[in-house]
Amino acid sequence: METRHLKYFIAVAEERHFGRAAQRLHMAQPPLSQQIRQLEEQLGTPLLLRTTRKVELTPAGQVLLDRGRVLLQELEALEEDVQQVGAGATGVIRVGFTGTATYRLMPSIVQAARRTAPGLRITVQGEMLTPQMESALEEGRLDVAVLRPPVRSGTVALKLLEQDQLVAALPDDSPLAVKGTLELAELAGQDFIGYPSYSAVSSIVVDACRKAGFQPHLVQEARETSTLLSLVAAGMGIALVPMTSRMFSFQGVVFRPLRNPPPVDLAVAWNRNNETPLLRSFLNLFDTLHPSPPGSQPASPPASPQSPEAPGQPNAAKEISL
Repeated sequence: METRHLKYFIAVAEERHFGRAAQRLHMAQPPLSQQIRQLEEQLGTPLLLRTTRKVELTPAGQVLLDRGRVLLQELEALEEDVQQVGAGATGVIRVGFTGTATYRLMPSIVQAARRTAPGLRITVQGEMLTPQMESALEEGRLDVAVLRPPVRSGTVALKLLEQDQLVAALPDDSPLAVKGTLELAELAGQDFIGYPSYSAVSSIVVDACRKAGFQPHLVQEARETSTLLSLVAAGMGIALVPMTSRMFSFQGVVFRPLRNPPPVDLAVAWNRNNETPLLRSFLNLFDTLHPSPPGSQPASPPASPQSPEAPGQPNAAKEISL
C-alpha cells in the first residue's frame, strides 16, 4: 500500500464525498476514484459503500481510516525529525506532560536541555492523561512522559518525581468554603466535576470516596485541569484535584485541604525497550530538577482563565528546537 493511496482514501473517508475530496486534494475526481479502486483491489476488500448521494465506510474501511490516520501522522513526524537531524539537530525527543506538570516542570526541563544538549529538538505535548501517554510510549509516539501512576504496561518504566495530594476545589459561595480542613465524607451528596473515568486521578478520587462511604455524583467530565476548575468557578459542582492545581488562579474557586488526603504521585516514564544513550541522557535531566512544593506558584503561570485558550489548544503539540 503506497502512502498516496492512504492519503487519497483518508480524504474520501473524511469528506464522505468524492467531489469534495478531489477538491481538497487538488485533483480531478475520475483519477481519485480510480486510485481508490486500485487500493481496494490491492487489499482484496471493499472499503467504501458508494451511492448516488453519499459515501459510507465498510467495517474494513473504518479500520483503515482509524489506523491510517495514525500512520500518516507518524510518517509526517518521522519525515520532519529526519530533516531536523539532517539540518544539524543532535537528536529528537518527544515528551508528554500531564496537567499542571506542563507548566511547572516543562520549562525547567527545556532550560536544562538547552544548557546541556544544544541542538536537541524537543516536541512537547501538554495536558495529556496517563492512559494516552502510556499508549504513546508503547507505540513509540512518545519517548518520555511525565504522568501520574499507575500504569498497566510492563514495558513502561517509571521513576518517581514527587508525591502530591488531593485537595477540594469549591465554588467560593459553597457552604463548605467557610471551613478549614474538610473530611472527605462531608463531600457526600455534592455534585462532582471530574477527570475522565479512565484517568489515573479519577481512579484515585473514586476509590477515596468509596472508602469514605459514598459514590461521587459526577455531573461533568473535563480532560484539562484548567477546564475543570472553570466549571467549578461557574458553580456546576466541586472537584478533587492535585494540590499543585492551586497554581491556577481562578476567580470564584477556593481550595480546601482534606484530612488524611490520598496521595497522587508524579513520575517520569519511558519504554524500557526503546532506551538509547540520548534517552538516558535526557532522563538524567530530571535528577537535576527540584520540583516546586505542591501548590506553589509557577515561575511562568499559564494563560489567565479570563482569556481562555481555543478549544483543544492545551493538547496541541508544541515544537521547541534547542
